[in-house]
Amino acid sequence: MTNNEPIVIERVLNAPVERIWKALTHQKDMKKWYFDIAEFKPEIGFEFEFKGGNEDRIYIHHCKITELVVNRRLKYSWRYEGYDGISFVTFELFDENGGKTRLKLTHEGIETFPNLPDFAKHNFLQGWTHIIGKSLPEFLESQTA
Repeated sequence: MTNNEPIVIERVLNAPVERIWKALTHQKDMKKWYFDIAEFKPEIGFEFEFKGGNEDRIYIHHCKITELVVNRRLKYSWRYEGYDGISFVTFELFDENGGKTRLKLTHEGIETFPNLPDFAKHNFLQGWTHIIGKSLPEFLESQTA
């Protein structure tokens, strides 16, 4: 993976498209598997923010929804307060047989962020792998119990 290539992660999840869409777009659900976002509305142009980081530093993330197709596609900008650069996160949903859904996450533009250890591409890859591969599936499983 070169520095300018986007991160792309695909997983087949054991839930229908509508349930995953709800997890991606409802603030109370997002808090359980993603980040604690104070307010979220699935509307083009809606701006939201959340805090994230590590033990040493917390970053304020500023995001703005740029594309939205209900039950299919959600895209938003992702930048950091006080730092140059802008990236874009896209969630795409594809209906699979048997009530399953293929989720494709793309995070592009990471190379526009400052060359700092916290903004290294491998950190984003590790984070998204955990979120899409562990946090979201565990949340979805807990909803069926």
